[in-house]
Amino acid sequence: MKTPLSIGLACAGFLILAIYLGSHQMGDFDPALTWYAVASVLGAFAVGYRFTVWAQRPPSRMYFNRGLELAWRYPALLFKSTGKKMAAQTFIKERSHYRWIMHLCLSGGCTLAFAVAFPLVFGWIHFDVGTTAEIYQAKVFGAVVREFSVHSLEAKLIFNMLNIAAAFVLVGLLMACWRRLTNAGVRAVQSFTEDILPLLIIFAVTATGFMLTVSYSFLKGQGHAFLVWMHLLTVVLLIFYVPFGKLFHMFQRLCSVCVGLYKQAGEEGPQADCVVCYEEFASQMHVDDLKTVLDQLGFNYRFATSKGEVHYQDICPKCRRRLLAANQGKTLGR
Repeated sequence: MKTPLSIGLACAGFLILAIYLGSHQMGDFDPALTWYAVASVLGAFAVGYRFTVWAQRPPSRMYFNRGLELAWRYPALLFKSTGKKMAAQTFIKERSHYRWIMHLCLSGGCTLAFAVAFPLVFGWIHFDVGTTAEIYQAKVFGAVVREFSVHSLEAKLIFNMLNIAAAFVLVGLLMACWRRLTNAGVRAVQSFTEDILPLLIIFAVTATGFMLTVSYSFLKGQGHAFLVWMHLLTVVLLIFYVPFGKLFHMFQRLCSVCVGLYKQAGEEGPQADCVVCYEEFASQMHVDDLKTVLDQLGFNYRFATSKGEVHYQDICPKCRRRLLAANQGKTLGR
């Protein structure tokens, strides 16, 4: 079994190698972004370490391994489940349209920002002067893929992509803050570290990024040096909060993609019969997995009967309720 430390070091080493090769042997790497790259490498180590610790827990390990096994059997279903749970997030829409739009703005804006920022920081995407000072070349992994005029609409969209992403994130943040201020049910269970702090960190990153644009576009660079360091600090804080805070669910969500695969495999496979009423109540795969995980956690749910040893997981929920009521009645002498 791989240790969390070795997995974390492997993730960091792989990212360093990817930065070196993807930036054309550092030829397209921007030295001004060095600290962002260093923080990303350390963040990769932390994510690898944290994910391994989580994935080695018996329930997580069982679910993760089963998902990898079933992904080869149901590739089409895997693609569909990924689209619904990771991209469209329709499971949130079923609860509330407001929360669904809020999550789409936050996840969509952050995903777009990551997709633009990290390749730029790592030197995988690089912009250089073309044949004239008004022509830019877009390089991907050192190869020129496109040339465009700096005055074109395409250039405006490309150079403001992070601002567009930040606008979506701000909308999501405002919706999230309004919900946490006005919803009594949410206020009753929320905590600062798990619910308020991630919103503050994301807002700090977004706000300082916007202020950088305002500084060099409208204020002739006033305060730009200070804002550069403030933005760097907020980004580093976000990178290190992700593995050890609420935002780590971005990686845990990968396992939820396997829910559809697990259900499909359970429906197609053999079913478990209740040892009391002899009716089918769940897939045999699900019951067997639960038994394995409970044994690994040190819980013994087996008990002796006149028919031999029985595991509690072999009893359907309806019969469990009946047995609970019967045993309570025996305890009370009824």
